Amino acid sequence: MELSLLLRAFFVFKTCFSILMVSCDPTSLKGSADSCPFPSNFLFGTASSSYQFEGAVLSDGKGINNWDVFTHKPGKIEDGSNGDVAVDHYHRYPEDVDLMDYIGVNTYRFSISWARILPNGRFGNVNRAGIKHYNTLINTLLRKGIQPFVTLTHYDIPQELEDIYGSWLNSKVQEDFKYYADICFRFFGDRVKYWVTFNEPNVVVIRGYRSGIYPPSRCSKPFGNCSSGDSEKEPFIAAHNMILSHAAAADIYRTKYQVYNSMSSHPRIYCLRMISVTF
Repeated sequence: MELSLLLRAFFVFKTCFSILMVSCDPTSLKGSADSCPFPSNFLFGTASSSYQFEGAVLSDGKGINNWDVFTHKPGKIEDGSNGDVAVDHYHRYPEDVDLMDYIGVNTYRFSISWARILPNGRFGNVNRAGIKHYNTLINTLLRKGIQPFVTLTHYDIPQELEDIYGSWLNSKVQEDFKYYADICFRFFGDRVKYWVTFNEPNVVVIRGYRSGIYPPSRCSKPFGNCSSGDSEKEPFIAAHNMILSHAAAADIYRTKYQVYNSMSSHPRIYCLRMISVTF
């Protein structure tokens, strides 16, 4: 394997579940029982997020999301970079999956781009090209013996929902997230056993609505210097809507789709992570 290709493999070393000292071969987790003394069902997981990895910002019918808009605003990103191309995981995922297989991981947590499935939220059509892409990615992983762990949103939301009603500050977003989750479960739930609704919703709330350093850049002094927002009130509104959205998605999965895997496994749906605050 060429050095440049091997270096590309190291994107998978952002371990999702555990950071461990292992005695396996340094370039591969595939070793003998003696060299890698872990149970056969131990999960070595790697992770990515759609905006940070996929690129293909407008390819195949994808809509604009909040991070597409945010990173193109002057002064928001220190070096002016954005995720328009990123590592081009959207086009190069076959190489990436091969590299995961090469180093021996058996799980991959990735997030679906909400705007790639529903460019306009529930106000538009389902993007069939987006469905096809994730179906192909999931099938490619499974052929390599890699279990997909799928996150529904990793800080991203279609910009259309921000523009129409203010996204997480409006209770209407609960219906949009429920609709989106239902579509993902319907098209991918026969093969995906593990789901995460939100990646770090606490970060979205604090940085999006308290300090304003993440989209939608809402805050108030002394917490930040945004053009609009209320750092004392809005984080709780956004968190409330995220919690109810998670509950709605979990209910749909358990009542309509968990049967896909109920005979052979114990499917799970999680939220990473929200911690209650008591005053």
